[in-house]
Amino acid sequence: MFNTNNSDSNLNLEIESIVKSAAGGDTEAFGHLYDIYADRIYRHIYYRTSNTEDARDLTQEVFIKAWKALPKYKRTKTPFLGWLFTISHNRIIDYYRTKKDNAYLNDEIIFENHEKSPEILAEEHFTQQQIRRAILKLPEDQQQVILMSFIEGFEYSEIASVLNKTEGNIRVIIHRALKKMREILGRAGE
Repeated sequence: MFNTNNSDSNLNLEIESIVKSAAGGDTEAFGHLYDIYADRIYRHIYYRTSNTEDARDLTQEVFIKAWKALPKYKRTKTPFLGWLFTISHNRIIDYYRTKKDNAYLNDEIIFENHEKSPEILAEEHFTQQQIRRAILKLPEDQQQVILMSFIEGFEYSEIASVLNKTEGNIRVIIHRALKKMREILGRAGE
């Protein structure tokens, strides 16, 4: 079974071993990969679509595409998770091409927390929607880096590895994205 208490290097070796087994056709190994990464891929897709059913469907499609392409997977500098994020990113682009509208900007993300008052929940919801809309107005590369850093909790080194960029490039992209978001949110507050 997958052990999450290993050091990073041991964890990477263990994941690569699971990937190698899955690439050889081991469905149980692929099931382990699904268990490890499905939540992260789902959250990434959900944040971009705001629709639980679409996010579930797209997540399944990402893993189906990954399963089909896995025999051709080659280990590179980019970790397996980066490969999955590339597949999910491309699937999200295809998803919006077929929609051909921006209705998703008005979709609501609902977070239920019964311990907070309705006023606090409404204010948090409004703030989340403002931030989400600001992120979605950023260029695609900035959206992806902001989501990976602040929503998914990736370290700069992980983002750099996934996107095949330097950590310095990631820092610049985040700086520019945050500056642009401040501008967007400033205009929204006027």
